[in-house]
Amino acid sequence: MLDVVLVEPQIATNTGSIVRLCANVGCRLHLVRPLGFALDDAALRRGGLDYHELIDTKVWDSWADCRAALGDEHRWFATTTHAPHLRYDEVDYQSGDVVVFGC
Repeated sequence: MLDVVLVEPQIATNTGSIVRLCANVGCRLHLVRPLGFALDDAALRRGGLDYHELIDTKVWDSWADCRAALGDEHRWFATTTHAPHLRYDEVDYQSGDVVVFGC
């Protein structure tokens, strides 16, 4: 199982879509505050909150809290347009890997 981390997500419908994606592929979702929306936001529900009961979601007050809780025993992948490393689709992902999106 992968862990997906959204750092300071701002758009409810995008986050809702990621909730749906995580539910369909079996990922855990971590949201790092501040969030640009309320978790009961109608846009989030439209985007996929109806799937929220199907996934393990944690909300963290800070990046440091999230990072400490997940620990260093995992492989961490951050998305960026400036990386000289592998593209996201060239990685052989393994159970326990953490993929980070956001600020």
